[in-house]
Amino acid sequence: MEIKIPQLSLVAMVGISGSGKSSFARKHFKKTEIISSDECRGLVSDDESNQSASEDAFALLYYLTNIRLKNGLLTVIDATNVQESGRKNIVQLARSQHCLPVAIVLNLPLPVCEARHQNRTDRNFGGHVLRNQYQQLKRSIKRLKEEGFRKIYVLNSEQEVEAVTSIAREKLYSDKKELTGPFDIIGDVHGCIEELKQLLTKLGYQITNTENNRDSLDFGYQVTAPAGRTAVFLGDLVDRGPASPEVLRLVMSMVRSQVALCVVGNHDSKLSKYLSGKKVNPSHGLAQTISQLELESIEFKNEVQIFLENLISHYVLDHGKLVVAHAGLKEEMHGRGSGAVRAFCMYGETTGEIDEYGLPVRHNWASEYRGKPQIVYGHTPVPHAEWLNRTIDIDTGCVFGGHLTALRYPEQEIVAVPAQQVYCEPVRPVNQNSNNSNLSTQQNYDDLLDIADVIGERIIQTRLRNNLTIQEENSIAALEQMSRFSVNPKWLIYLPPTMSPTASSQLSDFLEHPKEAIEYYQRHNVTHLVCEEKHMGSRAILIICKNEQAATRHFGVTNEGIGVCYTRTGRSFFNHATQQQAFLERVNKALSKADFWTRFQTDWVCLDAEVMPWSLKAQGLLESQYAAVGSAASSTLPEVEKYLQMAHNRGVPGVDSTLNKFKHKTQAVTKYIQAYQRYCWEVNSLDDYQVAPFHILATNMQTHTDKTHEWHMSEISLICEQDAPFLKATPYQIIDITKEQDVQKCIDWWLDLTQKGGEGIVLKPNDFIVKNEKGIIQPAIKCRGAEYLRIIYGPEYDAPENLTRLKNRSLTRKQSLALREFALSIEGLERFVRNEPLRRVHESVFAVLALESEEIDPRL
Repeated sequence: MEIKIPQLSLVAMVGISGSGKSSFARKHFKKTEIISSDECRGLVSDDESNQSASEDAFALLYYLTNIRLKNGLLTVIDATNVQESGRKNIVQLARSQHCLPVAIVLNLPLPVCEARHQNRTDRNFGGHVLRNQYQQLKRSIKRLKEEGFRKIYVLNSEQEVEAVTSIAREKLYSDKKELTGPFDIIGDVHGCIEELKQLLTKLGYQITNTENNRDSLDFGYQVTAPAGRTAVFLGDLVDRGPASPEVLRLVMSMVRSQVALCVVGNHDSKLSKYLSGKKVNPSHGLAQTISQLELESIEFKNEVQIFLENLISHYVLDHGKLVVAHAGLKEEMHGRGSGAVRAFCMYGETTGEIDEYGLPVRHNWASEYRGKPQIVYGHTPVPHAEWLNRTIDIDTGCVFGGHLTALRYPEQEIVAVPAQQVYCEPVRPVNQNSNNSNLSTQQNYDDLLDIADVIGERIIQTRLRNNLTIQEENSIAALEQMSRFSVNPKWLIYLPPTMSPTASSQLSDFLEHPKEAIEYYQRHNVTHLVCEEKHMGSRAILIICKNEQAATRHFGVTNEGIGVCYTRTGRSFFNHATQQQAFLERVNKALSKADFWTRFQTDWVCLDAEVMPWSLKAQGLLESQYAAVGSAASSTLPEVEKYLQMAHNRGVPGVDSTLNKFKHKTQAVTKYIQAYQRYCWEVNSLDDYQVAPFHILATNMQTHTDKTHEWHMSEISLICEQDAPFLKATPYQIIDITKEQDVQKCIDWWLDLTQKGGEGIVLKPNDFIVKNEKGIIQPAIKCRGAEYLRIIYGPEYDAPENLTRLKNRSLTRKQSLALREFALSIEGLERFVRNEPLRRVHESVFAVLALESEEIDPRL
């Protein structure tokens, strides 16, 4: 015998002491799934048989059960459960968590239980207790269904108990996680057959009318879907419109031939009740549908009744990433089954009030939605389908003269056709955006960010690195930085990650050398690298829109020009807005000349770049640190050397080694000053800037991390050609690191660049993101030249004794930081492109800034 229970359910074992409930539960359920009243007594009183502790024990039992059900875990309550009051709590608990209560009753004969009880040493109550329990059990069996148990299994003998070989766990009808799409999700049709046909045709479905055989299994239609696609109807197929029966024929044929799914709408449910003979009020268009159905055959109406009665409240699709329901669904109800879930799916959530039109006031559940799955719904007509907190209402009021709208998933493309006419005047006008009409609903909602979304210890899930933990102290540091100094948060869609340095060189004369970076990628089976010249400037993120209208449309900002340029910590790169806008306008002009907007079909772009000279943003550092060291050394070392030379000339013994030491110091300081001066020049106008973009990070509806670095370099060079030398194309080489001559070519190039004073190179796999069985590998490794490292580590860093010490520097934490920040940076960018709420984007962006406060040697 096999017992079948829902995958998520609350199972009550029911039976008197000695009936074998605990043994049965241990045999068929996991230990962690069972919550025993006896064990709870032991936990609260150190005595499992202490009946005086029952109140506390059951309080603990219900608490643990509630937590498990909230987390979507099947739970078994191992107690006698022969009293109605106890079972009432179980049913209420199941309903509160929107799961199904199941009763497994071990109705064994009383003598069997009494015999077992006599052999137990852990129970000391008398036989009268068993007899009372037995009488309560007999009365209970008849009441279980009325009490609300959805599945009841009664086992009346030891043989029947032993005959249970397994307990099968059945998925709920709403669980279609295995269906990954792609889907075409269609809003409320309301009998608008011509618009539905136009929309399906526009989506690529082929509709064949088989009118001569309208009573056949295809209901008069045969529909062929585009390859691999499935239509999903959000309910309310009927009422108000001109041809509800014809819409039913078309949708029923598609569902039957498995090219469509359909969830129930409130109008569909009402029609189902009418067809089943129940008394309903034929208002809100039902009378019109009834009239239209009078022309149809009894057989067809019976099919309609069966079809509507079997419609599911909602579907969970694509591994839980997508939920479709007529009126939407709160996260705690996803994939669950209860009357409350079905009611919410059909009607949404009402406040209990009535508006001036006599209609219920609905609570805007979507404004509070914080779940991960995307929710697509209808029910409430809106002028335009807009995303809000990963939810979208695609009922655009076709029957009221609006549009019939579909959302293509996962593409997130809106496809709509206009209504051919107004079929029904709405009782309540379709809501208009009552806030700033230039901004979307999401952008208006994002005007206020909640500090609770970013502070405290946080665990962030990313596509590239799974869960990343941000410590509370790092969050506090990031909050200080962002709240006081950052640009408008709506622009902050990406913060660039730190970059890992190469491992210390094994060569005696070098601290860093390309050899170690190349060997790292060889160990990770990378074959082709892009080696880019590293510019000595300041990292900058450029977000540039084609015009101010695009800035408002995509970023929700007004009166802030066409974009922004900010540093890797989110601060404005420029001190004055007019200076920034002139800078961005010049880059915009080059983009237009390169036909970028047309070729990429976008009106905005996010660029990762280096802006030179270095002195633009490092002036304070130059004056307080580098120049101060150079100036002090330049004024003192020549004097010391002069007096040592005089001592040498007088023949003072032992002075020669000291004199040579200070000559080397003077030479080192001279190289040090020359090194940082190479990266500084006076800036009087935009012509004195140099901008070197190296990543086209994102454009409208797409990131470009799926492109190779060679692609990025090639596309960027086309832009830079339009305004050189203001825009500087980065020199680069592509090498095959399986070939020794290519490796040597890279090393020779690095040596040539650095000997001429260049900062060094950055080595990257040609693929933007490379993953192996252990996760992502370093997306880039910097290899700096000898003279640049002199700036970082000091004038005499290359003295043998200093090099030996520096080669032992620890790089592990820096390498880990680079990978974590890279995963977070890409995650934030991808969330923005997916139109996720700003709080979700900022969760990742904020985390990058938080990680920057970790204690890691800033020279690495």
